[in-house]
Amino acid sequence: MADLNLSASPSGGKNPKTPVPKASESKGGATGVPKLRMSPAGDHSPVSRTAGAIIGVVSVVALALAIFLSNPTAPTTQGTGTGTAATTSSVTPTGHTTRVSVGVEGMTFTPNHIEVPAGDRLIIDFTNSGDQRHDLVFETGVSSGSLATGETKELDLGIISGDVEGWCSLPGHREMGMTLHVQATGASSSSSGASASGSHGSHAGHDHGQEAAVGPASPTALTDYAATITPRDPVLPPATSETERSYTFTVTEQTTNVTDTLTRQTWTFNGDAPGPILRGHIGDTFHITLVNNGTMSHSLDFHAGLVAPDNVMHSIEPGQTLEYTFVAKNAGIWLYHCSTAPMSMHIANGMFGAVVIDPTDLDTVDREYVMIASELYLGADGQSADASLLSALQPNAMAFNGVPFQYKAHPIQIRTNERVRVWVMDAGPNLATTFHVVGTQFDTVWREGAYVIRGGGSGGGWGQVLSLGAAEGGFVEFTPLEAGHYSFVNHALSLAEKGQTGVFEVSD
Repeated sequence: MADLNLSASPSGGKNPKTPVPKASESKGGATGVPKLRMSPAGDHSPVSRTAGAIIGVVSVVALALAIFLSNPTAPTTQGTGTGTAATTSSVTPTGHTTRVSVGVEGMTFTPNHIEVPAGDRLIIDFTNSGDQRHDLVFETGVSSGSLATGETKELDLGIISGDVEGWCSLPGHREMGMTLHVQATGASSSSSGASASGSHGSHAGHDHGQEAAVGPASPTALTDYAATITPRDPVLPPATSETERSYTFTVTEQTTNVTDTLTRQTWTFNGDAPGPILRGHIGDTFHITLVNNGTMSHSLDFHAGLVAPDNVMHSIEPGQTLEYTFVAKNAGIWLYHCSTAPMSMHIANGMFGAVVIDPTDLDTVDREYVMIASELYLGADGQSADASLLSALQPNAMAFNGVPFQYKAHPIQIRTNERVRVWVMDAGPNLATTFHVVGTQFDTVWREGAYVIRGGGSGGGWGQVLSLGAAEGGFVEFTPLEAGHYSFVNHALSLAEKGQTGVFEVSD
């Protein structure tokens, strides 16, 4: 990892498992399946290997024909969903069908443990009785597809010869506990369902937490990429005079670059992370129209409002809209974010922003900026946040205003003796931020609704950091006295070295 130089000028960059009663059984299903005996390895000459290959192909065809002739109605693949049924030749079919209804409660399948006699055919009637989109996929490849609240899908897992695992493959849902274990009762110890390792990759794009992450992008690669893009404007414009403020927040899901060779899936409000930065005064009314143009359930939570969550913060389906109105009764820099579970995943994928409500005694400054601190949990190329890294609180990149190192690659220009205010919000979703500007001190620190220091503290005391936990915010004020390059960092320096740093370039 490249060293973080805190004082020098920026380097240039090239452009509960719950058993349930045994489910009902009905007559029907497959009869016995003939077993294929393989000859022991013998001659390994090219001719023998070629002959063996031909014999193998013929044997497989013969096996498939035997199965069909013994029971032409027996399923060979999943019928109403997608994927391959859990049929194997390691168990004799019983001729019975076990049928189970599975629902959703919170972030759990109900039931989440099913016992099925080995040899039975298993059919699951899956109903999404939760409050957002879910699916149910199995390691065999059988899948319901993404279902809206209230939708039902029949899943045919075929003849059960061993234990089979299922889960919800929407990002982060499996890690929240949405798993389903099918236990084959009476199966021999050597019998098993499909290989657990054979299916995870088949659901790429959803089962992010289980795939091997590509590893942290290097600081050099992150910085080099940041140098090739236009940085997000950090300037915070002053609040306008109107008291009724209306905005549309459109949810989009897209793939964005992290480096020249690594992309990630982001979920955003209005196409950017963070979303729009809003500003107003105490007493202003904010009217927000949320439009879900994504593929899954999404929602909104404005910390700036004092409203019951029940109506305005519920998840909406793709294609739906929601009206969210609140009155800003108190000053602060307030976080907003998607509140659909798991919230950490939605925030980590980019669904966050800030609302600045000015204190009534806010002083005049020459320049005013906003920095939203956030964490990136980078997984495989083109995938959303890595759920395993997220649950372990191990981000492999950090950012101010969404892009690691962007203000190191593109320093912010100010002049000596100008009074500067920086609003800082820690969007998290997990870790703290201690905002520090190298080479200067803060004569004013305002944190979570109150001045910690104003115009220099009693006894001549000034500040060095603004310490914020996840979802906390405030601002600092300072005046650079000499020309030079003033790095600003999260003084949890291992996090700064992952991208949460930038530069104020001060000239006379």
